[in-house]
Amino acid sequence: MADITPHRIKTISEFHQLRGLPKPEHPLISVVDYAAIKHRPGAKSSCIFDFYSISIKRGIGGKMLYGQQQYDFDEGVMFFMAPNQVFRIETDAKTTEERSGWMLLVHPDFLWNTSLAKTIRQYKYFDYSVSEALFLSEKEELTLNNVIENIRQEYHSNIDKFSQQIIISQIETLLNYSERYYHRQFITRKISNHKILDQLEDLLTAAFNSDDLVKNGLPTVQHIAGALNLSPKYLSSLLKVLTGQTVQQQIHDKLIEKAKEKLSVTTLSVSEIAYELGFEHSQSFSKLFKSKTSLSPLEFRRSFN
Repeated sequence: MADITPHRIKTISEFHQLRGLPKPEHPLISVVDYAAIKHRPGAKSSCIFDFYSISIKRGIGGKMLYGQQQYDFDEGVMFFMAPNQVFRIETDAKTTEERSGWMLLVHPDFLWNTSLAKTIRQYKYFDYSVSEALFLSEKEELTLNNVIENIRQEYHSNIDKFSQQIIISQIETLLNYSERYYHRQFITRKISNHKILDQLEDLLTAAFNSDDLVKNGLPTVQHIAGALNLSPKYLSSLLKVLTGQTVQQQIHDKLIEKAKEKLSVTTLSVSEIAYELGFEHSQSFSKLFKSKTSLSPLEFRRSFN
């Protein structure tokens, strides 16, 4: 399975199309009935989502590899994935078990300008370093199913100015319950050897929250690798295995994340934002932003007004 090139699924609509599902009712959030997803027996696939996925699955009839851990879903477990994380699934050639469960798919753009945009990655179970999936009691699963049904009903009804915040609050409730259940299950859990990813995230967050970008420009691969006491080649190889991305792509993703934040919560001009993010020319910033989001910075900003 290691030789399979990961397929990047950029949008929730694309996921629906690839899995033989009807078009989602909302482009940035969807609750999917896992039994309705089409799988080919004996298939091997490797994917990267550009959105968050929270799921309870039964009856995959195969194995899943995430980070460097292997999981068996036949018993039914809860699982969390953040954007840009590689996962691989290998289904059995023959399986008679019926699939059941659900998947909640949330694009990061749905969270912009909300409190959850800043806090969601603080939930440690979205990290590769959590080496165990979450097993639920019947009572716990029923509690989460009720929250999921509330989310489903809200975005299926007529969308109004209250809809996003109501859904966000329900997602936060789901995450807080999950945090409680993880604490119950893994009070003494061991953390896998993925500290480098955590350190990289901290480095990039610090870089894009400082004033050094104006003086020094965007952080380079060499600078990041040096700060981690690794060679650029070794760091790139490690990231390719764990995230399917290069160091440069990780830097650009953090840049776009920061740019979206500034575009959605400040009144700074595009030129001012480009300058604060280390660009000498705003045209270069706008070109990169559009290549990553398919929108110009101004088009992205207008989507919040």
